[in-house]
Amino acid sequence: MDEEEKKRFYSSMVLPGLLVLLLWLIKITEVAFHTSFADFGLEPQTLKGLRGILFSPLLHADWAHLSSNSIPLFLLSSGLFYYYGKKAGTIFMLCWLVTGLWVWIFAADTGIHIGASGLVYALATFHFTSGILRREPRMMAFSMLVVFLYGSLVWGISPDFFPGKNISWQSHLMGGLAGILIAFGFRKDGPQRKTYVWEDEDEEEELEDDDDFVDKEMGNRAKGDRETKRQGDGEMGT
Repeated sequence: MDEEEKKRFYSSMVLPGLLVLLLWLIKITEVAFHTSFADFGLEPQTLKGLRGILFSPLLHADWAHLSSNSIPLFLLSSGLFYYYGKKAGTIFMLCWLVTGLWVWIFAADTGIHIGASGLVYALATFHFTSGILRREPRMMAFSMLVVFLYGSLVWGISPDFFPGKNISWQSHLMGGLAGILIAFGFRKDGPQRKTYVWEDEDEEEELEDDDDFVDKEMGNRAKGDRETKRQGDGEMGT
């Protein structure tokens, strides 16, 4: 890894690191002052709940909830900023906002939703779908890593797998769908599968060989026509 690559690698972790730090500072503030910001969560189909589209991923019910989201959020966000550069911010905010908006629209009468798990699902499915669409080795390797580390996330999109637990499976489902949709929208951005020079050269050589063959055949036919014409002229003269 050269110096430029190292700089890109470490810089991709700055914003995700600051985001996770913010989540922990918010939780520490709640505990220190014996308060809760859950009122800023996402309550579907209410005007008050609209602000939750922005704030709900920053809020968590307890330390376990926060811990379970912190590492995947950091890793998946870092991967996004590493591979997509300037486009990463746009993709990240779309994952954030689309997930929240869909939960607000479709998850009626389900209480207040808080936590970054919907965003985690959006990032995970975005990376996985992007790797499949591009067939680019690095992206496919990263998508396989996502499956290896967070493949069990798929069980979180249905309430049947967590009976009796207060889990926002609607956020998981909406986040997963949002990530897939956004991956299709940005399929031409980020790392692309390389076209090797030798592949192009082989195609050009084949085309040149075909052209040479056609030119040779046309030349032989023209030569044969001239000889036939001479023979005909000779017979007419005698």
